[in-house]
Amino acid sequence: MKNSVIHDHFKPYKTEIDNFIFNFDNEGEDFGNQQRNSLKLFTLNDSLVNIKSFRIPNIVNQIAYKFFRKSKAERSFEYAKKLTELNIGTPQPIAYFEFKTPFLFKKSYYISEHLNYDITYRELTTDFNYPDHETILREFTRFTYKLHENGINFLDHSPGNTLIKKVDGKYLFYLVDLNRMEFKAMNFETRIKNFARLTVHKSMVEVMSDEYAKCSGEDYNKVFNLMWQETEDFQARYHRKRRLKTKMKFWK
Repeated sequence: MKNSVIHDHFKPYKTEIDNFIFNFDNEGEDFGNQQRNSLKLFTLNDSLVNIKSFRIPNIVNQIAYKFFRKSKAERSFEYAKKLTELNIGTPQPIAYFEFKTPFLFKKSYYISEHLNYDITYRELTTDFNYPDHETILREFTRFTYKLHENGINFLDHSPGNTLIKKVDGKYLFYLVDLNRMEFKAMNFETRIKNFARLTVHKSMVEVMSDEYAKCSGEDYNKVFNLMWQETEDFQARYHRKRRLKTKMKFWK
């Protein structure tokens, strides 16, 4: 059983989009990391589109997505439309597809326009000599402040999920991997916690804290102390989980 929703602007291409999905396993060009989900590029009307194939969830989530929760593909599509309406950068949403049995949820796909970008935020954490490094970091912080002012809590605000493109001397930011978001007013603590996953480098946290303090009118020390504490707490949790996974693999 198939369910699909295509953005109004792309409905004239329904036949081509359907064919991309039904031939996904055998056609298209692999793009990026294929470990968790599969990403492929296809050509639609002389433009590249990016199709993300979400892996089949575990049995509990197959039931949950069938009866109780929206799928990752549907959420990605809906959140992208909402971001676009709020003038927040994200690749243009095109469609989503879901495949289900009478009792279980199976495959899903999210389709968007492919964005040619220069770097992701991740490169800022590994190359401190990248041109305009501090400028980009400060503009990224202002972009994040804009998210917060619009009541957008991007729960996957991590290094690989912001694409950065330089256009006419300005840096533009685009969110990807959109299926985990909350839309509501955010207090100060929630806003600062949103930076926790971005970097391990204290110098970057200092710059982001300084810029966020300027944007928000909050005291720099108040912003920095909380942002650095949230960063350290996240890193401690992350490494604790990694050690636990390593032990579990060893005992297997």
